[in-house]
Amino acid sequence: MASTAPRPRPGILEIQAYQGGRAETGSGRPAAKLSANESAIGPSPLAVEAFRGTAERLHRYPEGGSEALRAALARRHNLDPARLVCGAGSDELIALLARAYAGPGEEVLFTEHGFLMYRLSALGVGATPVAAPEQRLRADVDALLARLTSRTRIVFIANPNNPTGSYLSGDELRRLHAGLPADVLLVVDAAYAEFVEAADYDSGQELAMSEPNVVMTRTFSKLYGLAALRLGWLYGPPEVVDVINRLRGPFNVALPAQEAGIAALEDVAHEQRARAHNAKWLPWLEAELEGLGLHVHPSVGNFLLVEFPAEPGRNAVAANAHLEADGLIPRQMAAYGLPLCLRITVGREAENRALVASLGRFTKGEPR
Repeated sequence: MASTAPRPRPGILEIQAYQGGRAETGSGRPAAKLSANESAIGPSPLAVEAFRGTAERLHRYPEGGSEALRAALARRHNLDPARLVCGAGSDELIALLARAYAGPGEEVLFTEHGFLMYRLSALGVGATPVAAPEQRLRADVDALLARLTSRTRIVFIANPNNPTGSYLSGDELRRLHAGLPADVLLVVDAAYAEFVEAADYDSGQELAMSEPNVVMTRTFSKLYGLAALRLGWLYGPPEVVDVINRLRGPFNVALPAQEAGIAALEDVAHEQRARAHNAKWLPWLEAELEGLGLHVHPSVGNFLLVEFPAEPGRNAVAANAHLEADGLIPRQMAAYGLPLCLRITVGREAENRALVASLGRFTKGEPR
């Protein structure tokens, strides 16, 4: 008899495993990691202290429902703790939503330059990923609505979007929701919400509080500087929360993550410092890079999408190699359909100044 091997479900072999932002250049020398949109100033000292305080309890399972963390989130954001679910990063929650509400023969809709996990999560459950075109690297509500079919089950919208840094206003977000059938779930991924200062911005919280088919996801990986602990949360209608709680692992959030998350929420002064740092250096970087003749796309996150000429030797690939040789690691964007661009995280002052100096030499064709 011919031997056969176990076969994965349809769609899984179409997945190109997600590659996070690189942390090393390969030279062995220290480098500035500007590839993953991590916090420039790091975690709260209170969160670090809380993390260390769990060391003697590592033999104990964590509290399975993250009850204390959910209560802290509810107090901070004026939410019902019963409608909160915590997860191992918002990535886990995105994957669980796809698993719960989409499958073979069904479609998951998102924008063409949206976060890669939407496509990967759709493929992982055998659903068909559908990408709607953007307008000037911004989500196009009409294009999204035009691609709705009877098979659409989930619409993912990152607001602000990674990697473009653009956002939808509250009016546009509500218009998108109003155009969706009642049985389509709208997931508003607000991972960068804490950085946004625009008056017309909407994280999706109000819709998630009032509508039966809207979920908002958030993370502690960005502003709070807890990326290593993998901690995220969602807020949504009771019925969706019930479904996700049935699917998630019984101890899906580790004890150190729960304790550090609670402490981070209490350190409002550290949050303010993180926001102030970004509010200062994001526009500074944008102005400096534009002054070098580069096209910088507007961003409300803690990163910039920088576009380079298509000319060999001056393009994004060449710029990436030049920066890495100078010990600066940006993120290449070909996987997002943006091969002319690099995404660059706002770093510490010294890193930001080194970045501008390095790109200044690159754009002038000067030797390193």
